[in-house]
Amino acid sequence: MRRVFIDGQAGTTGLKLRDRLERRGDIKLLTIDPALRKDPIERARLMNAADAVFLCLPDDAAREAAALVTNPNVVILDASTAHRTNAGWTYGFPELSNDRRAAIAAAKRIAVPGCHATGFIALVAPLIAEGWLPPDALISCHSLTGYSGGGSKMIAEYEASDRSSSLDAPRPYGLSQMHKHLPEMTKIAGLSSPPIFNPIVCDFFAGMIVSVPLHAADFARSITIGALGEFFRSYYQGARFVRVEPAPSDGFISANSLAGSNDLVIYVTGCDERVTIASTFDNLGKGASGAAMQCMNIALGFDEDAGF
Repeated sequence: MRRVFIDGQAGTTGLKLRDRLERRGDIKLLTIDPALRKDPIERARLMNAADAVFLCLPDDAAREAAALVTNPNVVILDASTAHRTNAGWTYGFPELSNDRRAAIAAAKRIAVPGCHATGFIALVAPLIAEGWLPPDALISCHSLTGYSGGGSKMIAEYEASDRSSSLDAPRPYGLSQMHKHLPEMTKIAGLSSPPIFNPIVCDFFAGMIVSVPLHAADFARSITIGALGEFFRSYYQGARFVRVEPAPSDGFISANSLAGSNDLVIYVTGCDERVTIASTFDNLGKGASGAAMQCMNIALGFDEDAGF
């Protein structure tokens, strides 16, 4: 039985991870006395006694927590933004390539992808890696997410009985084009410059849809909508949690259709001249705690889908 500790288990991602891990018979979850949850000595003791540690903390706190782990055998999985573009940390998106999956299996420091970044990278990284898009492509991205992505404070705001009527409508944010996910979106996708990124929070709890519109002229080769769909099906063939599906017959894609799962579904829509590729998934699943547990499974030698 493997021992696991969650540092920051009171937050949204930490609570979801705890719920997933507590249901497993092959994991012993190490817990901390609530009175000592900010005590660095007790936290360090538990982290160094674990086989895997999840950091569900703000960026600065995650950096400090990672430094407390001195046992070289401990696998650290950081769900914050702190280490996603750092050398020495492996980016935790195993479906991107066999090499990345092998790196996760061997890694002791794993950066769990951001939710918006997951959807964007799933769409753009394969196209750049296989030469369908040039690295200097000028990309736009729209991402609609449930309000749970904003953490406990935003959840309380949306679920308050006396909430503002402004929350009834979708709300674009990240208006400065300096969103914290942009560095990993740019680096891991293989782009030479950041995309224009338009995140939008909406009045539903969990789920998200990330879409990237493209003109045929944006591609480095001639394309058809059919060939593009076949490319994604081939690229993700055999992936446990990522798949490609045809556009729904009713003409709508629901952002919360995969809430509660660790799946990510890709849609290729449009026509041969103008294409929209989109990914749907749970911002708390494949976009957070589900991806973290998937990476832990790979790193500790469990079946990849253990606990799902």
